[in-house]
Amino acid sequence: MSNQPGIPTAAETDQPEAVEPSVGAASTDEAVAAGRPEFAPGALVLALVSTGWLAAMLWSTREAIHSTAAGVTAISLSAYALPGVITAALVTGATVALLATNRLGRATLRFLAAVGAGLLVGLVAAVAINLTYADNATTNTIAGTTAAAAIIGGAMAGARQARVVGAITLATLTAQIFVVLFSRARDPLSDLFGAGETQQSVLDAAKWVSRTESLLAGLLAGLAAYLYLTWSRRRAERRDGAASPLRWPAYLVAGAGAGLLLLLTEVIIRIGGRGLLDLAAALSEADEVAQTALGTSRVDNGIWVLFVGALTTLIVFGRTLGPRPVDDDEDEPAA
Repeated sequence: MSNQPGIPTAAETDQPEAVEPSVGAASTDEAVAAGRPEFAPGALVLALVSTGWLAAMLWSTREAIHSTAAGVTAISLSAYALPGVITAALVTGATVALLATNRLGRATLRFLAAVGAGLLVGLVAAVAINLTYADNATTNTIAGTTAAAAIIGGAMAGARQARVVGAITLATLTAQIFVVLFSRARDPLSDLFGAGETQQSVLDAAKWVSRTESLLAGLLAGLAAYLYLTWSRRRAERRDGAASPLRWPAYLVAGAGAGLLLLLTEVIIRIGGRGLLDLAAALSEADEVAQTALGTSRVDNGIWVLFVGALTTLIVFGRTLGPRPVDDDEDEPAA
């Protein structure tokens, strides 16, 4: 018998039944809606690797300075080694802060704890520098700038998007380790790019070697950032049953993160380490030209890594997107 309007059964049949959401989905939606800070997997490994990398950079800088006669050469080497130390301090401050705040839920408490963790890393690094380096103005500049970089890195880790911060630190570590390994290939590549007897040919070859290094570093940084974000999403799905999705701007920032940290390193150096750079540039006219060229090269390298890393991450992320689902259900015509 057909249901007629006005009969109770007609209303009951036409209204869809309410479906109660599952407990896991409800809890995940509530967490996302509440803006709860994310969990960054692998924070312990990142903190250990970055701490070891910072210690290695500090040790190599100390050995290079102590292996030379005190004075002019030591100042030049200190200015040359400062960018690597500052980048390592930024990353270490961020990774240690991620490890310290991973279990904290409140955003304000998380940020304060992150800054405190960065401050702790900075103090330990500064004390280690003052105890192991020669007691002079150069040492104090390196120690103070390193401590400031670690605090800034810790503050960066206080952001809600902890997975993005973790991806940036991994990408930066990958790029920096690659640069050290790439140093063995600089001389063969210089010959390949036409370095000859003239000074102009050597400069042109060095420019192409630097661009090749930046291109490959940005490519590896972008891939590392994408792989970390993908792995962290899968970890969250296995642990919680669901994970808050990250849209393309998060992948863009993560891919560009290594380049952004390199440019931030340059800003910190030119503010906190200005005295050391000026002292190194004042040694001679050749040193002044060298310091200017090195600063320009570092900025160019950061820009290349930024854009290549961001583009790489977006391209890889875009290839994983499937077609948008289309609703094939059509309303049936009324009888």
